[in-house]
Amino acid sequence: MAEQILIVDDDVDSLKLIGLMLQRQGYEIVTANNGQQALVRANAEQPDLIILDLMMPDMDGYEVCRRLRHDPATQSIPIIMFTAKIQVDDKVAGFEAGADDYLTKPTHPAELASRVKAVLARSAAQRRPEGDQSLIMGFLGAKGGVGTTTLAINVAAALTSNEPTIITDFRLGQGTLSLSLGFGRAAGMANLLTRPINELSARSVENELAMHSSGLKLLLSSARPKESMLNVSPEAAAAILQHLRTLSRNVVVDLGMGLSRLTIRLLQEIDHLTLAVEPNRVALTVAHDILEEVVQAKFDRDRVNIVLINRAQSSLQIPWQEAEHILGKEITAIISPAPELAFQAAEAGQPIVLFQPTSIVANQFSKLAEEIMEHRGA
Repeated sequence: MAEQILIVDDDVDSLKLIGLMLQRQGYEIVTANNGQQALVRANAEQPDLIILDLMMPDMDGYEVCRRLRHDPATQSIPIIMFTAKIQVDDKVAGFEAGADDYLTKPTHPAELASRVKAVLARSAAQRRPEGDQSLIMGFLGAKGGVGTTTLAINVAAALTSNEPTIITDFRLGQGTLSLSLGFGRAAGMANLLTRPINELSARSVENELAMHSSGLKLLLSSARPKESMLNVSPEAAAAILQHLRTLSRNVVVDLGMGLSRLTIRLLQEIDHLTLAVEPNRVALTVAHDILEEVVQAKFDRDRVNIVLINRAQSSLQIPWQEAEHILGKEITAIISPAPELAFQAAEAGQPIVLFQPTSIVANQFSKLAEEIMEHRGA
């Protein structure tokens, strides 16, 4: 059955034009030419989406939006404001009234179709049954310099070729994720974590997402040292993860190295954890202790993958069989050393799996992504 869209505009020509654009995309269209009629139609039809003009004579779009949001029967219907008003203050007022997105006239049909598709997909994700929720995957390094961020980036990139994926990190002041993907001093995460927790919403989180050329969406911390001085509330960080779950099928979280009060809190929101470790005795001993702490925090041991990341010649490292004995857990994957390729990919701002997809290490990342996905619904 086609998704139904209610278009509200007092301009008959605009109604016809927008309706025709969307009908060509396969949507069912209903219309209203004033605010009061829009409220009646929204209650009667229960459309999947409302496209709402801002400037109408009897009741402007802001008021219509507010009334829709205060009515339990219509409060969950997504709304795109579509107007000739282009000032930032107008856009802010639209979002404050409860709009999910804001488009300015005139717009290209492809942009309109893209925005409609994105808002409908987000709405569908929010209505997804509990058993079909998004999968949140955490990546934790046993110690610094292991390659945890590279691991997280490449698993996320491998996933996004099949399903919508967001990658994020909570490493304020140490945002190597943003640097590795060519985003410089991204501050989306800091912008959110400096807001009161009651102001965090799926919409505010989505507004801070960046888009990589691969289609991967990103919520990033920067490497500015002053960000590391911010007092991060674990509850606010957990709320951000909860909102990210509604925005994408997969969420990959770079947790940095070691355990902290913040990491322990985020484990309550994470469905699956990958622990990255080098095959040397120091790193393996640290990883063993982290694994025990994770289990004590009531995180199911079966939901943890161990990945050995080789960064030196195999003759200088502990064999994987001995590593399993030290950890008391089976190794899920072994990543081969590829320092030159990693450097080249980072310089290009691309994940290895996209920069050189036929390489051995790219294949290892892709297989690990497949292994993790087997845990969905388990």
